[in-house]
Amino acid sequence: MPVPSPYATRLDRIPVQRREAEVLGGRTAYWVYGPEDAELTVLAVHGFRGEHHGLEPVVAHLPGAEGTGSTAGIRVIMPDLPGFGETAPLPGRVHDIEAYAEWLSEFAGAVAPGAVVLGHSFGSIVASAAVANGLATPRLILVNPIGAPALEGPKAVLTRLAILYYALGARLPEALGTELLRNRIIVRVMSIAMAKTADPELRRFVHDQHDTYFSRFSDREVLSQAFRTSVSHDVREFAPRIAVPTLLIAAQRDDITPIEAERHLATLFPDAELVEIAHVGHLIHYETPAEAAGAIRRFLRPLAVPAP
Repeated sequence: MPVPSPYATRLDRIPVQRREAEVLGGRTAYWVYGPEDAELTVLAVHGFRGEHHGLEPVVAHLPGAEGTGSTAGIRVIMPDLPGFGETAPLPGRVHDIEAYAEWLSEFAGAVAPGAVVLGHSFGSIVASAAVANGLATPRLILVNPIGAPALEGPKAVLTRLAILYYALGARLPEALGTELLRNRIIVRVMSIAMAKTADPELRRFVHDQHDTYFSRFSDREVLSQAFRTSVSHDVREFAPRIAVPTLLIAAQRDDITPIEAERHLATLFPDAELVEIAHVGHLIHYETPAEAAGAIRRFLRPLAVPAP
């Protein structure tokens, strides 16, 4: 039985539509939250093994959630990454950072030209790569950005274990490999490790979200390619080439990128602001979405002020 979302009441008040677009020869599924005539549009990119549902708690706390006016608030467009959720893999492509960045740029041009770009976790790498390579956006928002190499630092051993896990999943006979990669016990262990909240109801919700959506990848080959991409790149390599104002929303207890690395990452951008959230780890979008949304609202406020 699904665990009720603590954010359901807010989210239920937001109009949402599912749509599809043809991008790089494949069909991308995406969801539009909020009024069509909203003042601002945000294009949001989810993290590794996730899909669009993961960022809904943040959407629930953005302006316009209660339909307070015909031009109120923010419209959020959230696609599923190729190979995850309801979006098929890119035909004939290896799912590396070049492919994901090109896909995001093409999708933005077709569906949300000029939108603010937001990326969470692995999505922060994809969004940064796309913007550094020319995707036009007035501002960039990175939530739980991957700001350090996965194979360095205190979590390098765990990363190497993850590499072995995904390699084994790719090399076993297909049925066994896929079962390993979708194993509910392994997914739950991961979820327990990342959750920092002491609230039992919220922890149950987080675990249910991972149980429900963490294994909605299309096939093990795409998952393996995406994983290699996620551990082979980080936002640091793109930051110096990103000229637009950038907001980093980082967690002080993040096990993926330590807060010290996030503070250093902020110095690599020509124009960046760092907001730190205490008592949370790599699940800002689940555990502290109101704080993240508040930082986003403040960061975007200048764009909603009409030019004189």
